[in-house]
Amino acid sequence: MSIRRDGRLLATALYLAAGMMPVLPLRAGKAPFGNCPDCTDNACGGRPNMKTPGPCACPKPCHAWAAATTDPAVLTSPAWTRAWAHAETVAYHPGGAGVTVVDLDDADAVTWARTTLPPTRTVATTRGEHWIYRGTMRSANHVRPGVDIKSLMSYARWLGPGTGTMATLPPAVLALVDREESTPARGAVDSSAPARWDRSVATGCRHTERFVRVGVETGIARIKAHPDSGAGTGAYGAARFLAARHTACPGPCGLDAIAEELIAAAIAVGVPAQYARRCVTNGMNTALGAVA
Repeated sequence: MSIRRDGRLLATALYLAAGMMPVLPLRAGKAPFGNCPDCTDNACGGRPNMKTPGPCACPKPCHAWAAATTDPAVLTSPAWTRAWAHAETVAYHPGGAGVTVVDLDDADAVTWARTTLPPTRTVATTRGEHWIYRGTMRSANHVRPGVDIKSLMSYARWLGPGTGTMATLPPAVLALVDREESTPARGAVDSSAPARWDRSVATGCRHTERFVRVGVETGIARIKAHPDSGAGTGAYGAARFLAARHTACPGPCGLDAIAEELIAAAIAVGVPAQYARRCVTNGMNTALGAVA
């Protein structure tokens, strides 16, 4: 790998990262770099933003899409510099950037999209096109012939900015994945339902289970009442309100479980996962006096 190409790929990665697009290097074959020995088989516990959060703090680009970052210090670190020296191209984490890529792998798939989906930003690929929509959802391959969905827990090659105006993620794309599930989950990081709050995680809560469940369901309804905009604000408000109800409890009150339910609700209406988590965390911390 020439220094010239190595520098070009890193420069592209830094440019994208400056625009808050999490990036990572891909090796030959358009694949992420394999895990280092310490991370093999997720022995380290995995990245904190993976399906099963873990303590991994590996400086290398392990764990594929979960290693994608916007931190220039990481991208230019010695461990990543060695990866860039052997990289073939730059990839990004669509879900982390708040977008969904409809990967159309052949001419027939492109024809289907043009007759079925609303126009949006389009990027030409080797065999087809990437159609990019604003909003996130669960990723899935082969949702129909020649069509993959790349969003949360996935990566996509960076092939340029494309052309056209980016549209909001439409129901027609969501339906491609929703119909594969027993319960629809728009944008969920995990296809299974989040753990629900119950008394077993709230041994120090002074409230009845009914009181807490009604509060959580009301908060979720508030979030879902804003499917087009404002869901993040709704998640912040719901988290702040619910946490404030527990400030007089001796604890623990299982607020982590409540937070996960609110986060899942926000993701389900299209809020990017990282932003949803930040809104809920900040709302709870504000109520508990952890932040100003």
